[in-house]
Amino acid sequence: MLSSFGQTVKVSVFGGSHEPAIGVTIEGLPKGQKIDMDRLQRFLARRAPGNNAFSTDRKEPDIAIVKAGLHGGVTFGPPVTIIIENKDTNPSDYRTLKNIPRPSHADYTARLKYGEHLNMSGGGPFSGRMTAPLCIAGAIAIQVLESHGIKIGAHIFSIADIKDEPFDAVHISKEKLERLANDPFPVISENAGLAMQEAILVSRETGDSLGGVVECCAIGVPAGIGGPMYDGVESALSQVFFGIPAVKGVEFGAGFQSTRLKGSENNDAFYFDGEEENRTVKTKTNNHGGILGGITSGMPIIARLAFKPTPSISLEQDSVDLETGQNTKLVITGRHDPCIVPRAVPVVEAAMAVGLLDLILSDK
Repeated sequence: MLSSFGQTVKVSVFGGSHEPAIGVTIEGLPKGQKIDMDRLQRFLARRAPGNNAFSTDRKEPDIAIVKAGLHGGVTFGPPVTIIIENKDTNPSDYRTLKNIPRPSHADYTARLKYGEHLNMSGGGPFSGRMTAPLCIAGAIAIQVLESHGIKIGAHIFSIADIKDEPFDAVHISKEKLERLANDPFPVISENAGLAMQEAILVSRETGDSLGGVVECCAIGVPAGIGGPMYDGVESALSQVFFGIPAVKGVEFGAGFQSTRLKGSENNDAFYFDGEEENRTVKTKTNNHGGILGGITSGMPIIARLAFKPTPSISLEQDSVDLETGQNTKLVITGRHDPCIVPRAVPVVEAAMAVGLLDLILSDK
């Protein structure tokens, strides 16, 4: 099964959670772009499963294997195709679930749409496993964007009701983003991070799961990218964001908080910054999240993505048996994240990067 998005930079993700391989094809990358594969591999490792007590026990090395489109690590025109071989599959965990849809999973709706023969082991093409190919595309897009002075980073904004410090929406340094990228549990507040980790471990011990929010930003994005309504930056990025499994909400800037503000509080006052011969227009605050009328303002782009709790839990749940037509009980076994938010941080960065790169190259 193939899932695609993008206009100038078109990304197509293929495979399934327990298929032999998953992968991505990327069309429209600039020719002559050097891709640092070691750096790409390090980015993939941030998302990879089985690396700490807060993720699934499934252990995948997630080695990127280039199949086409790069010569000596450099793009030269044709689409770039890169795969990841699935090494630690265990489809037997899902055989008893063939006719019993897991609550809050795509099992039931996928069966309605595609029939009973689609391989839904581990969630199949709907699995969070499919964010690994997205991270390949994102790692490449991040390198292209950085050659244009654009830096992207993210952190765990909240898990359950435990909140990290938010980004300073006006002043975000490259150094802070680099520190977060090298943090195995990326938060701004160390105390908040410790409380989040404890909550995840407790949830795992009780057989339940937690959700949360990832806050992502892009700095150095030039003003004037995008357009009104359906050509807007929020519209384009939201499509990519909502393609990430488990994302249930997206907001930019002050987002829903702006509904509790007065216009005089929410409006971002303009001012000239810099010397007279080289002045730029900036805003004193950044409730608009770097986007006005669907067009970038030159301020940092700020987005927050809400992730639902992992639906695979070991507690008994109600479901139905589609073969017998009877109500039934369900206990899910197998290997699952008690909270997907920590591993989602690089995925959100990847989605932001690919979406912005497509917008910038389509805007020329």
